[in-house]
Amino acid sequence: MNGTPPTTEQPESLSEWTAWEKWVNSFFVWMPYVTLGASVVLAQIGERSTSDRLAVVALTLVAAAWTWLTFTRLGPPTRVAQWPLRLYFAGFLVLAALLVLREPIYLVYGITGFFHGALLRPWPLAFAGIGATGFVIHSHIVVTESTPATWAIYLGVVAIQTLAVGFGLYAGEKITEIAEERRETLGELELAMAENAGLHDQLVAQAREAGIHDERQRMAREIHDTIAQGLTGVITQIEAVNQSWNDEGEMHRHLDTASELARESLAEARRSVQAMRPAPLEDSRLPAALGDVAARWSEVNGLPVQVTTVGDRYPLRPEVEVTLLRAAQEGLANIAKHAAASRAGVTLTFMDDSVSLDVVDDGTGFDPGSAKGEQSFGLAAMRQRVSELDGDMQVESAPGDGTAISVRIPTAVVGVSRG
Repeated sequence: MNGTPPTTEQPESLSEWTAWEKWVNSFFVWMPYVTLGASVVLAQIGERSTSDRLAVVALTLVAAAWTWLTFTRLGPPTRVAQWPLRLYFAGFLVLAALLVLREPIYLVYGITGFFHGALLRPWPLAFAGIGATGFVIHSHIVVTESTPATWAIYLGVVAIQTLAVGFGLYAGEKITEIAEERRETLGELELAMAENAGLHDQLVAQAREAGIHDERQRMAREIHDTIAQGLTGVITQIEAVNQSWNDEGEMHRHLDTASELARESLAEARRSVQAMRPAPLEDSRLPAALGDVAARWSEVNGLPVQVTTVGDRYPLRPEVEVTLLRAAQEGLANIAKHAAASRAGVTLTFMDDSVSLDVVDDGTGFDPGSAKGEQSFGLAAMRQRVSELDGDMQVESAPGDGTAISVRIPTAVVGVSRG
């Protein structure tokens, strides 16, 4: 009965144990007074002398006083230290024996010893207290008739009763301990669930923020790959118009090209918002789409570009095709804007363990570490796309030596299905 009350940090939903413990303590506190009262009332039934009645009442008052002084006023019985409990119980046994020997009906009071004895520890001492209580309340068996038979009955009754009551209370104690452990486990579980709920909310918020960030990154890349590049082409054609005032046919050609580029850029922007595949890949596989993009780029910029496919072709996942196509578009756009090249080349290579794309030019080149502004953003966006597929991107360039951009994506990520 050494139950531990729940801490204030445990959930309120587990407060039933506190109420139960209060009830148990109240039961232990009031039981001796109730059994004394019942015994004294029952003892008055029948013919007895006034002196006998007064003696029993006086002894009852002594028992009540002893209980209050050495037991009740010490606080909750389940929390009282063992030495005060042992002192109280020893006095209880003496007073109960005197009362039972004087009035056998006081065995009702003696029953209290079964419960108060169960408070003693260690358990062998509790069994001893329960056994001593049995000797007291059944003493009338041998007092009235002391024969070997009555002594055998007496000892047998005490032994059986001690074992039955003792093991019953011991089992109840263990069940209580198990219930307490379960209660504590449930309390820890509820606390863990509350913490998990908080972590879940935090993870949801972080996932939402990460999703917003990823979507912003995607839109930034798509805007750069579609609207920005398209507007650059439109500006280039308009600037060419200013240089073609004396050639009406050439001027109209540049204006038509600018108008077509604007429409294409608008269509690509809409496709990007809807997360659709780029137009060149809508009805074609990657090698053909690269050819179309290169031909269109060459027509707009007036520079020859050679597209080459090497190796045995095999199907690529859509996201891989988009990444390689965007890499080719970015590389060609940088050539048009920065390289001042006379020719360019795009090579798509299918290998056993990877697929690669190379974009080269013979232009002025640059220092990759010093790339700034739009060129730097374009290379960073391209590198980010490639890294999302566990790929690798290399930029080789130096002032005056042209530029080579190489993108490689492993076959394990490519998701090939070659037969």
